[in-house]
Amino acid sequence: MNKLGLIAGGGALPVSVAARCEAEGRPVFVVRLAGFADVHLARYPGLEAGMAEFGRILSALKKAGCTAVCFAGTVSRPDFRTLKPDLKGAALMPGIIAAATRGDDALLRKILSVFEGEGYAIEGADDILGGETLTAGALGAVRPTEEQLSDLRKALHVAEKSGELDVGQGAVVCHGLVLAVEAQEGTDAMLARVAGLPADLRGSARERKGALAKAPKPIQDMRVDMPVIGARTVEMAAAAGLAGVGGLAGGLILIDRAGLIEAADRLGLFVWGEQR
Repeated sequence: MNKLGLIAGGGALPVSVAARCEAEGRPVFVVRLAGFADVHLARYPGLEAGMAEFGRILSALKKAGCTAVCFAGTVSRPDFRTLKPDLKGAALMPGIIAAATRGDDALLRKILSVFEGEGYAIEGADDILGGETLTAGALGAVRPTEEQLSDLRKALHVAEKSGELDVGQGAVVCHGLVLAVEAQEGTDAMLARVAGLPADLRGSARERKGALAKAPKPIQDMRVDMPVIGARTVEMAAAAGLAGVGGLAGGLILIDRAGLIEAADRLGLFVWGEQR
């Protein structure tokens, strides 16, 4: 197997990708982005690097013998004034900043082009994980009511429209009312915001209402930044009083499918893949 360079941000996705490589006997070299990557990734061969240390990262990948890279995990948009680029990073920074002014998708494409220009193949996390994406219909024992499914479909529509503007990947709807749209804060922070809304706007543990939907941005490169749901997503949706979570079938990466189903069934939430 060709050796994979994993550019790891925050969250569970990079950990799952590294674990899958290990389980399959595929050599992996993990670049842990400082301030974001999970501490458990330190047990894999690799290094910790700043976001703007392109020269150091590329040199390390080459020395390690990597032929492909995977970008996985959450990374907040930086304050470019505070970055400390190396020589290569300094040369690339004007183009990266210019791309950032056109939106997150343009920024990601610019970064991908740097690695592709160095000869690396870009692999999607979903491909490495064996295509573990949301399937059509109910995932788990709980099925949505017609009203809950209507909320999910509206949330999905809002998420897709938001994605067209390169804003975010998620939205929450309850009784037809849009409670939140994800932007730079990410899904967890959005759900925490919903949990802080007045009780009459959202559901509760006794009477669950509404749904979270996530969708890939129509303009994004599906090899990176594909939306993710896992047990933590379900747990935070439950804490916000929601009835369930979902999105387009094939359009969401599942983190620990078994754990996700267990959490959903235990908390009484549905997980739904909308087929189109």
